[in-house]
Amino acid sequence: MTVPALPAPTPAPPGSAVADAYARLADVYGGLRVIERAAHEPSPRGAGWVGADELAAGGPALDAFLAWDDTQVLRDYGTRARPDVIAGFGLHRYAWPACLLITLPWLLHRRVPRLPVAEVSFHRTLGRMSVHVGSFACLPDDPAADLPGARVVPDEEALRAEVRAAVALHLEPLLEGFGPRLRRGRRALWGMVTDEVVEGLWYAGRVLGEESRATAELEALLPGSTAPYTGGAGFRTLPGPDGVELPTRDRASCCLFYTIRPEDTCVTCPRTCDADRITRLTAEAA
Repeated sequence: MTVPALPAPTPAPPGSAVADAYARLADVYGGLRVIERAAHEPSPRGAGWVGADELAAGGPALDAFLAWDDTQVLRDYGTRARPDVIAGFGLHRYAWPACLLITLPWLLHRRVPRLPVAEVSFHRTLGRMSVHVGSFACLPDDPAADLPGARVVPDEEALRAEVRAAVALHLEPLLEGFGPRLRRGRRALWGMVTDEVVEGLWYAGRVLGEESRATAELEALLPGSTAPYTGGAGFRTLPGPDGVELPTRDRASCCLFYTIRPEDTCVTCPRTCDADRITRLTAEAA
Protein backbone atom coordinates (compact mmCIF):
# COMPACT_ATOMS: atom_id res chain seq x y z
CA MET A 1 0.00 0.00 0.00
CA THR A 2 1.34 3.44 -0.92
CA VAL A 3 1.04 5.87 1.97
CA PRO A 4 0.80 9.55 1.02
CA ALA A 5 3.13 11.96 2.76
CA LEU A 6 1.50 13.45 5.84
CA PRO A 7 2.52 15.90 8.55
CA ALA A 8 4.32 14.45 11.54
CA PRO A 9 2.00 12.36 13.74
CA THR A 10 0.42 13.95 16.79
CA PRO A 11 2.67 13.29 19.80
CA ALA A 12 1.47 10.63 22.20
CA PRO A 13 -0.16 11.87 25.42
CA PRO A 14 2.36 12.63 28.18
CA GLY A 15 3.19 9.54 30.22
CA SER A 16 1.95 7.10 27.59
CA ALA A 17 2.77 3.51 28.50
CA VAL A 18 2.56 2.27 24.92
CA ALA A 19 4.07 5.06 22.80
CA ASP A 20 7.43 3.30 22.37
CA ALA A 21 5.77 0.05 21.31
CA TYR A 22 3.55 1.85 18.82
CA ALA A 23 6.60 3.61 17.38
CA ARG A 24 8.21 0.18 16.88
CA LEU A 25 5.02 -1.00 15.20
CA ALA A 26 5.80 1.42 12.37
CA ASP A 27 9.08 -0.48 11.87
CA VAL A 28 7.21 -3.79 11.75
CA TYR A 29 4.42 -2.68 9.44
CA GLY A 30 5.61 0.14 7.20
CA GLY A 31 2.10 0.92 5.94
CA LEU A 32 0.73 1.69 9.39
CA ARG A 33 1.08 4.53 11.88
CA VAL A 34 -0.68 4.58 15.25
CA ILE A 35 -1.99 7.89 16.57
CA GLU A 36 -2.53 7.76 20.32
CA ARG A 37 -5.00 10.41 21.44
CA ALA A 38 -5.55 12.00 24.84
CA ALA A 39 -8.79 11.24 26.66
CA HIS A 40 -10.34 14.58 25.72
CA GLU A 41 -9.62 14.22 21.99
CA PRO A 42 -12.47 12.78 19.91
CA SER A 43 -11.95 9.70 17.77
CA PRO A 44 -11.87 10.63 14.07
CA ARG A 45 -14.87 9.81 11.93
CA GLY A 46 -15.62 10.44 8.26
CA ALA A 47 -13.16 11.46 5.51
CA GLY A 48 -11.94 7.87 5.20
CA TRP A 49 -11.97 7.04 8.93
CA VAL A 50 -14.15 4.24 10.26
CA GLY A 51 -14.60 3.35 13.90
CA ALA A 52 -14.19 -0.23 15.03
CA ASP A 53 -17.58 0.17 16.69
CA GLU A 54 -19.06 1.11 13.30
CA LEU A 55 -17.66 -2.07 11.75
CA ALA A 56 -19.01 -4.05 14.69
CA ALA A 57 -22.48 -2.65 14.01
CA GLY A 58 -22.45 -4.47 10.66
CA GLY A 59 -24.33 -1.81 8.71
CA PRO A 60 -23.46 0.75 6.01
CA ALA A 61 -19.98 1.41 7.42
CA LEU A 62 -19.12 -2.28 7.04
CA ASP A 63 -20.66 -2.31 3.55
CA ALA A 64 -18.35 0.53 2.51
CA PHE A 65 -15.36 -1.10 4.19
CA LEU A 66 -15.84 -4.38 2.34
CA ALA A 67 -16.48 -2.63 -0.97
CA TRP A 68 -12.79 -1.67 -0.87
CA ASP A 69 -11.81 -5.36 -0.66
CA ASP A 70 -14.23 -6.31 -3.42
CA THR A 71 -12.76 -3.65 -5.72
CA GLN A 72 -9.20 -4.65 -4.87
CA VAL A 73 -9.78 -8.35 -5.65
CA LEU A 74 -11.44 -7.55 -8.97
CA ARG A 75 -8.65 -5.14 -9.92
CA ASP A 76 -5.75 -7.39 -8.93
CA TYR A 77 -7.08 -10.82 -9.90
CA GLY A 78 -9.63 -10.08 -12.62
CA THR A 79 -12.41 -11.97 -10.90
CA ARG A 80 -14.98 -11.40 -8.20
CA ALA A 81 -14.68 -13.30 -4.95
CA ARG A 82 -17.62 -14.73 -3.03
CA PRO A 83 -19.12 -12.33 -0.48
CA ASP A 84 -17.98 -14.52 2.43
CA VAL A 85 -14.42 -14.54 1.07
CA ILE A 86 -14.47 -10.74 0.78
CA ALA A 87 -15.72 -10.49 4.36
CA GLY A 88 -12.83 -12.71 5.49
CA PHE A 89 -10.31 -10.54 3.68
CA GLY A 90 -11.79 -7.40 5.25
CA LEU A 91 -11.73 -8.87 8.75
CA HIS A 92 -8.13 -10.02 8.32
CA ARG A 93 -6.97 -6.62 7.07
CA TYR A 94 -8.44 -4.97 10.15
CA ALA A 95 -7.74 -7.63 12.78
CA TRP A 96 -4.07 -8.24 11.91
CA PRO A 97 -2.93 -4.71 12.90
CA ALA A 98 -5.59 -4.40 15.62
CA CYS A 99 -4.19 -7.45 17.43
CA LEU A 100 -0.70 -5.95 17.29
CA LEU A 101 -2.00 -2.87 19.13
CA ILE A 102 -2.32 -5.23 22.10
CA THR A 103 0.28 -7.93 21.58
CA LEU A 104 3.31 -5.84 20.60
CA PRO A 105 3.34 -3.71 23.81
CA TRP A 106 3.05 -7.00 25.70
CA LEU A 107 5.99 -8.58 23.86
CA LEU A 108 8.25 -5.54 24.08
CA HIS A 109 7.34 -3.98 27.44
CA ARG A 110 5.00 -6.39 29.29
CA ARG A 111 2.15 -3.89 29.05
CA VAL A 112 -1.32 -4.85 27.83
CA PRO A 113 -3.65 -2.02 26.76
CA ARG A 114 -7.43 -2.43 26.90
CA LEU A 115 -9.02 -1.12 23.70
CA PRO A 116 -12.82 -1.30 23.50
CA VAL A 117 -14.10 -0.91 19.95
CA ALA A 118 -15.30 2.64 20.67
CA GLU A 119 -11.68 3.69 21.26
CA VAL A 120 -10.16 2.61 17.92
CA SER A 121 -10.58 4.10 14.44
CA PHE A 122 -8.98 2.97 11.18
CA HIS A 123 -8.08 4.81 7.99
CA ARG A 124 -7.08 2.01 5.65
CA THR A 125 -6.16 4.25 2.69
CA LEU A 126 -3.68 6.29 4.70
CA GLY A 127 -2.62 3.37 6.90
CA ARG A 128 -3.51 5.03 10.21
CA MET A 129 -5.07 3.74 13.41
CA SER A 130 -6.28 6.13 16.09
CA VAL A 131 -6.51 4.84 19.67
CA HIS A 132 -7.45 5.95 23.18
CA VAL A 133 -5.66 3.86 25.80
CA GLY A 134 -7.65 4.34 28.98
CA SER A 135 -6.09 1.49 30.95
CA PHE A 136 -3.39 -1.12 30.67
CA ALA A 137 -2.16 -4.11 32.66
CA CYS A 138 1.45 -4.48 33.79
CA LEU A 139 3.65 -6.33 36.26
CA PRO A 140 4.47 -5.06 39.77
CA ASP A 141 8.08 -4.10 38.92
CA ASP A 142 7.13 -2.08 35.83
CA PRO A 143 8.03 1.64 36.18
CA ALA A 144 4.70 2.35 34.46
CA ALA A 145 2.79 0.79 37.37
CA ASP A 146 2.37 4.25 38.91
CA LEU A 147 0.88 5.81 35.77
CA PRO A 148 -2.84 6.65 35.58
CA GLY A 149 -4.82 3.73 34.21
CA ALA A 150 -2.29 1.08 35.27
CA ARG A 151 -3.71 -2.21 36.56
CA VAL A 152 -1.02 -4.27 38.24
CA VAL A 153 -1.28 -8.06 37.92
CA PRO A 154 0.83 -10.47 39.98
CA ASP A 155 2.77 -12.49 37.42
CA GLU A 156 3.37 -13.47 33.80
CA GLU A 157 0.47 -15.92 33.62
CA ALA A 158 -1.92 -13.26 34.84
CA LEU A 159 -0.50 -10.91 32.22
CA ARG A 160 -1.08 -13.53 29.50
CA ALA A 161 -4.67 -13.77 30.67
CA GLU A 162 -4.90 -10.00 30.24
CA VAL A 163 -3.68 -10.33 26.63
CA ARG A 164 -6.30 -12.94 25.84
CA ALA A 165 -9.02 -10.86 27.52
CA ALA A 166 -7.97 -7.64 25.77
CA VAL A 167 -7.98 -9.25 22.33
CA ALA A 168 -11.38 -10.83 23.02
CA LEU A 169 -12.77 -7.51 24.29
CA HIS A 170 -11.84 -5.85 21.01
CA LEU A 171 -12.47 -8.63 18.50
CA GLU A 172 -15.67 -10.24 19.79
CA PRO A 173 -17.86 -7.28 18.75
CA LEU A 174 -16.16 -7.34 15.33
CA LEU A 175 -17.04 -11.01 14.97
CA GLU A 176 -20.65 -10.11 15.67
CA GLY A 177 -20.56 -7.54 12.87
CA PHE A 178 -18.65 -9.60 10.31
CA GLY A 179 -20.04 -12.99 11.34
CA PRO A 180 -23.26 -13.11 9.29
CA ARG A 181 -21.27 -12.27 6.16
CA LEU A 182 -18.55 -14.82 6.86
CA ARG A 183 -20.92 -17.81 7.05
CA ARG A 184 -18.75 -19.56 9.64
CA GLY A 185 -19.60 -20.92 13.07
CA ARG A 186 -18.30 -19.53 16.33
CA ARG A 187 -15.42 -22.01 16.56
CA ALA A 188 -14.22 -21.12 13.06
CA LEU A 189 -14.50 -17.39 13.78
CA TRP A 190 -12.33 -17.71 16.87
CA GLY A 191 -9.92 -19.81 14.85
CA MET A 192 -9.54 -16.77 12.61
CA VAL A 193 -8.79 -14.60 15.65
CA THR A 194 -6.27 -17.15 16.90
CA ASP A 195 -4.45 -16.96 13.58
CA GLU A 196 -4.43 -13.15 13.57
CA VAL A 197 -2.88 -13.06 17.04
CA VAL A 198 -0.23 -15.65 16.26
CA GLU A 199 0.76 -14.71 12.74
CA GLY A 200 0.86 -10.97 13.43
CA LEU A 201 3.20 -11.27 16.43
CA TRP A 202 5.25 -14.01 14.77
CA TYR A 203 5.85 -11.70 11.82
CA ALA A 204 6.69 -8.81 14.15
CA GLY A 205 9.16 -11.00 16.01
CA ARG A 206 10.96 -11.89 12.78
CA VAL A 207 11.20 -8.26 11.68
CA LEU A 208 12.50 -7.17 15.10
CA GLY A 209 15.02 -10.02 15.37
CA GLU A 210 12.99 -11.64 18.18
CA GLU A 211 11.45 -14.60 16.37
CA SER A 212 12.45 -17.27 18.90
CA ARG A 213 11.18 -15.19 21.77
CA ALA A 214 7.96 -14.35 19.98
CA THR A 215 7.17 -17.98 19.20
CA ALA A 216 7.91 -19.04 22.78
CA GLU A 217 5.68 -16.27 24.14
CA LEU A 218 2.89 -17.23 21.74
CA GLU A 219 3.08 -20.89 22.71
CA ALA A 220 2.64 -19.89 26.35
CA LEU A 221 -0.14 -17.43 25.46
CA LEU A 222 -2.12 -19.93 23.37
CA PRO A 223 -1.31 -23.46 24.55
CA GLY A 224 -4.51 -24.85 23.05
CA SER A 225 -6.88 -24.75 26.02
CA THR A 226 -7.80 -21.08 26.28
CA ALA A 227 -11.40 -20.59 25.20
CA PRO A 228 -12.75 -18.86 23.21
CA TYR A 229 -9.55 -19.20 21.14
CA THR A 230 -9.52 -22.21 18.87
CA GLY A 231 -6.43 -24.38 19.10
CA GLY A 232 -2.97 -23.29 20.10
CA ALA A 233 -0.14 -21.36 18.53
CA GLY A 234 0.55 -24.44 16.39
CA PHE A 235 4.29 -24.01 15.80
CA ARG A 236 6.42 -26.90 14.59
CA THR A 237 9.51 -27.46 12.47
CA LEU A 238 10.11 -29.37 9.25
CA PRO A 239 13.37 -30.99 8.12
CA GLY A 240 15.00 -28.91 5.41
CA PRO A 241 18.08 -29.54 3.28
CA ASP A 242 21.30 -30.34 5.15
CA GLY A 243 19.39 -30.88 8.38
CA VAL A 244 18.21 -27.28 8.67
CA GLU A 245 14.99 -26.94 10.66
CA LEU A 246 12.32 -24.89 8.93
CA PRO A 247 9.80 -23.19 11.23
CA THR A 248 6.13 -23.39 10.32
CA ARG A 249 2.75 -23.57 11.99
CA ASP A 250 -0.66 -25.00 11.33
CA ARG A 251 -3.35 -22.38 10.97
CA ALA A 252 -6.63 -22.88 12.81
CA SER A 253 -8.55 -21.40 9.88
CA CYS A 254 -8.33 -20.88 6.12
CA CYS A 255 -8.49 -17.47 4.43
CA LEU A 256 -10.14 -19.06 1.34
CA PHE A 257 -7.77 -17.36 -1.08
CA TYR A 258 -7.67 -20.66 -2.96
CA THR A 259 -11.23 -19.89 -4.14
CA ILE A 260 -9.68 -17.10 -6.22
CA ARG A 261 -6.45 -18.87 -7.18
CA PRO A 262 -6.76 -22.61 -6.52
CA GLU A 263 -3.04 -23.18 -7.10
CA ASP A 264 -2.00 -20.55 -4.56
CA THR A 265 -2.25 -21.32 -0.83
CA CYS A 266 -0.57 -19.85 2.24
CA VAL A 267 2.47 -21.76 3.45
CA THR A 268 0.75 -22.28 6.82
CA CYS A 269 -2.64 -23.18 5.29
CA PRO A 270 -4.19 -26.49 6.38
CA ARG A 271 -4.43 -27.30 2.65
CA THR A 272 -0.65 -27.00 2.11
CA CYS A 273 1.14 -30.34 2.57
CA ASP A 274 4.51 -30.61 4.31
CA ALA A 275 6.40 -31.39 1.09
CA ASP A 276 5.17 -28.14 -0.47
CA ARG A 277 5.96 -26.27 2.72
CA ILE A 278 9.54 -27.54 2.71
CA THR A 279 10.01 -26.51 -0.93
CA ARG A 280 8.62 -23.05 -0.38
CA LEU A 281 10.35 -22.39 2.96
CA THR A 282 13.68 -23.53 1.52
CA ALA A 283 13.28 -21.16 -1.42
CA GLU A 284 12.40 -18.29 0.94
CA ALA A 285 15.45 -19.02 3.10
CA ALA A 286 17.70 -19.00 0.03
